[in-house]
Amino acid sequence: MLDIAEQLHRWVEQGEDFAVATVVRTTGSAPRQPGAALAVDSTGTAVGSVSGGCVEGAVYELCQQALEDGRPVVERFGYSDDDAFAVGLTCGGVIDILVTPVRAGEAARDMLAAALSAAHRGDTVALARIVEGPAELLGRGLVVTPDGAFHGTLGGDEDGPAPTVAAEARAMLAAGRTGTVLVGADGSRCGEPLTLLVESSAPPPRLIVFGAIDFAAALVRLGKFLGYHVTVCDARPVFATAARFPDADEVIVDWPHRYLETARVDHRTVLCVLTHDAKFDVPLLQAALRLPVAYVGAMGSRRTHEDRVRRLRAVGVTQRELDRLRSPIGLDLGARTPEETALSIAAEFVADRYGGSGLPLTMTRTPIHRDPAPAAGPHPRDAVTIGALG
Repeated sequence: MLDIAEQLHRWVEQGEDFAVATVVRTTGSAPRQPGAALAVDSTGTAVGSVSGGCVEGAVYELCQQALEDGRPVVERFGYSDDDAFAVGLTCGGVIDILVTPVRAGEAARDMLAAALSAAHRGDTVALARIVEGPAELLGRGLVVTPDGAFHGTLGGDEDGPAPTVAAEARAMLAAGRTGTVLVGADGSRCGEPLTLLVESSAPPPRLIVFGAIDFAAALVRLGKFLGYHVTVCDARPVFATAARFPDADEVIVDWPHRYLETARVDHRTVLCVLTHDAKFDVPLLQAALRLPVAYVGAMGSRRTHEDRVRRLRAVGVTQRELDRLRSPIGLDLGARTPEETALSIAAEFVADRYGGSGLPLTMTRTPIHRDPAPAAGPHPRDAVTIGALG
């Protein structure tokens, strides 16, 4: 639901009643992941998506029904061999969807409004809602902040499941994950279970591009399209200008390795080094390969790569650290233009994020849709570094 927080926050501010349908669980090949949402207001306006089109019509009707009767409901949609005309997913997967009415005067509205407001501001926040359990508790939830504070209600005593749920949600928030957790109704790890969907909303992951060149401009545009907060860094003020990189969130004039010493990076950060100069590349990569970031890549020829590795070994970079370096950067697409090259780079760090092979799907038998690969855990600084062009 937090993926459409901007529009839902606007509806709350305008006093609109609405119902929101959220994917809470998927099995098999499902087009959208848990947390994806579709919402319908009292005028019939719809925003978002839960299936890419397969079951949108049926979910739209469920939202309208929830607005009328005020009752939350969980509905399952899947492929049916018995009835070719049944509403379901043509991809063969199964999705469970929670539909929650958000109407004036109801307790759930205040809780959801707080989560939507935080997500709209760009704050880090988690929303945990009951998606399986006693009917009277369905849709109840907590808003949880990174320090573990929470508000909302899950029903029952305050010493019940809320502290346990808040702790679980805080852990998922730290990892930037959305998914379900199972706790006992009394807060223990046993007893009558409650299943909760925890949605994490955090600032966008960072893409830091080092080297203010034409390839960087193309990568900046693609990084923004993919939802990254994009920074361009170069020590040359004549090249590192906002006019040359209008799509970047920020343009930094500084020596790359010096900027990286203070940059906020985490396990989602991507770092790209496109600086074409060993005096920039070597100290930068020496620092980058020791950070717990998602991806470090370096652009250049095979000869440039061999020279770069020799220089990095000379300054004490270990083989284990060198094994993290993606160089030459990008997948083998036969790319020529800056835009095509940017596509090959982005394809590699997306594949790296989800554990993809980079092979044509016709040559694989693995699931098409995958969860992000496990991360080592968050780090106080938030960025990913991408390679160097030689």
